[in-house]
Amino acid sequence: MEREVLTKVLVEVLGVDASEIHDETTFIKDLGADSLDVYQILTRLEEELEVTFDTSKVEMIETVEQAIVLMKQTKNK
Repeated sequence: MEREVLTKVLVEVLGVDASEIHDETTFIKDLGADSLDVYQILTRLEEELEVTFDTSKVEMIETVEQAIVLMKQTKNK
């Protein structure tokens, strides 16, 4: 479920094709996100999942796989 939500948000916010999104894909380098994009992505994910991410952990997220792990950890709290 987390992967689908993340993919949907990335496609909507960044305008990328879903086929470009893989576990090792980076938000900034591979998908061209900037800091405003990252903020919009996080906000949308929090709304979709009805959670609040720990800011200190969010700052370390670089790849899709890392984001999915954080989403699962946050959701299971």
